Amino acid sequence: MRYVIVGAGAVGGAIGGRLAQSGREVALVARGAHLDALRTDGLSLVTPQGTERLRIPAYAHHEDLGPLRRDDVLILAVKSQDTEAVLRDWSAAAVAGGGTAGEVLPVVCAQNGVANEGTALRWFAEVVGMCVWLPATHLQPGTVVAHCAPLSGILTLGGFTSTADGVTGQLAEDLDASRFHAPVVPDVMRWKYGKLLNNLGNALEALVGRDGMPDAADLWQRTRGEGVAVLDAAGIPYSTEEERQAVQGDRMGVVPMPDVVRAGGSTWQSLTRGGGVEVDFLNGEIAMLGRLHGVPTPTNDLLRREVARLAAEGLPPGSTDAAELRSLLAEAEPNL
Repeated sequence: MRYVIVGAGAVGGAIGGRLAQSGREVALVARGAHLDALRTDGLSLVTPQGTERLRIPAYAHHEDLGPLRRDDVLILAVKSQDTEAVLRDWSAAAVAGGGTAGEVLPVVCAQNGVANEGTALRWFAEVVGMCVWLPATHLQPGTVVAHCAPLSGILTLGGFTSTADGVTGQLAEDLDASRFHAPVVPDVMRWKYGKLLNNLGNALEALVGRDGMPDAADLWQRTRGEGVAVLDAAGIPYSTEEERQAVQGDRMGVVPMPDVVRAGGSTWQSLTRGGGVEVDFLNGEIAMLGRLHGVPTPTNDLLRREVARLAAEGLPPGSTDAAELRSLLAEAEPNL
């Protein structure tokens, strides 16, 4: 198998780098200054075990690879707002021996949120879900930091389509040999909905900054509480924090590294880089389900709106504080 990492940022770069370190064949797909750095100097993968510069083939587009191979596995690690455009494009790519990528190749959704697998199924016949627990940072072109040890992360896998079972097993074996734990489960979306509840805090962290999170504990409880109420009303099952901790055990934990400052989460990093944010598919997912099932979600609505404002205005993370958010929330609630 060759693993084609479509979106070689923090998560994609860490997965691709670890697979390459274990001898698996990998191709990275990136853009802009990051792509230039990957092509010129290779991927600098920084982990608690040390820093290694990996010479992994890097491309801008599937056309650069030529016809895709029949043993290719596409690992999609772009942000959710880019999923549809990327998959529409890649699904039409020619595959050696006949057919298109959408017809004959599997795609693995290594992404936050719960909308990607359904979107992928519009374009690909074989879809694998991946619930990603992988604290990683990508702020500097050509460099990805994976912060945990002894394993870099837990990547729970499951076929979103019944045809994906074969590739899921092989992928799990390769990830398990690459400093990950990759359990295969029959209900991967239940795990991804559980992860969604945790990811609702990404927006809050981006707004108040990591240092402001202790003062925003009440807002975090409201945010997650709305998410739980919405999923319960919708009858959507989700994994619990106790289940997650049981799987994690002592397999992974954040390890301080000399001269490495751990940045914020994915939304914090997106604002720092000045790119788009996926808040519409995290807090926005809860807001959408709340409207469908008659559950008010004022806190998630506010966080989605404020993060989108920061991104549109080019403002950095930490541009507001908990007191300001409470004030905005108080203004909105009389209208509910």
